[in-house]
Amino acid sequence: MTSTRRPAATVLSWLYALLLATPLYYLAVSALKTNIEIFTRPFALPAHWLWRNFATAWRTADLGGALLNSVLISAVAILLTLALALPAAYALARQDNRLSRAITGAFSAGFLIPPFAALIPTVILAIKLDLFYTREFQMLFLPASALPLSVLLLTQFMRTVPPALVESAALDGAGHWRLLTSVFIPIAMPGLVSVTILQLLTFWNEYLFSLTITGTAPGVRTVQVALPTLISDSTNFGVLTAGTVLTLLPVYITYALASRRMQEALTAGAVKG
Repeated sequence: MTSTRRPAATVLSWLYALLLATPLYYLAVSALKTNIEIFTRPFALPAHWLWRNFATAWRTADLGGALLNSVLISAVAILLTLALALPAAYALARQDNRLSRAITGAFSAGFLIPPFAALIPTVILAIKLDLFYTREFQMLFLPASALPLSVLLLTQFMRTVPPALVESAALDGAGHWRLLTSVFIPIAMPGLVSVTILQLLTFWNEYLFSLTITGTAPGVRTVQVALPTLISDSTNFGVLTAGTVLTLLPVYITYALASRRMQEALTAGAVKG
């Protein structure tokens, strides 16, 4: 039975990998083609490799500045998210009473609010704080929107910490800060990496609030706002695709570097269960 399942599993795995690789391949080869080639020979290799498409996209959309803005906003937002979510998750993981369950329910209720419903109140808040059309407000808003998922995920990972280990550390004189940094965070590290990657993808791809609150000025806009500037009545789809590839590279490289940790995060729950 096992021997017959393994070839089938291998075939399905390769088919799944091919399914994932096909759009990436199409994206990569389209970035090096003309419009005519993209529509007439979509999956063929380029007849002439137009590497200048990348330079054109970089220059036309000012992707250098937009990438720096996205990196800065995403990095600060992730740090703020973890700085707020880790202590909250630690407190909720250590307690099991009505108050902690009520707070957990409040975080869960955050999933019930659709993003567009918060758009107008968020714009009003940005104007009142005199932070409209600034990167600083985006850095503050993104962690607030990410806290429900981050806190709930980290709480579940921190609840896997053995009580005996916590008691032993407490007997050695460890306070809450040392328990968090020396016991809970190391054990919940797969969850920490998982939350970081998930929020990085969310922050990097955020468009609605970036467009509305941060704005389209070249000095503050993110890559997701800068990329549509390559679209016009006579769009060069090779250049547009090249710009898309450039905006995907940072998160793809980050994910590739952290893929091992991500796999540990996805399997940790099953192993511990």
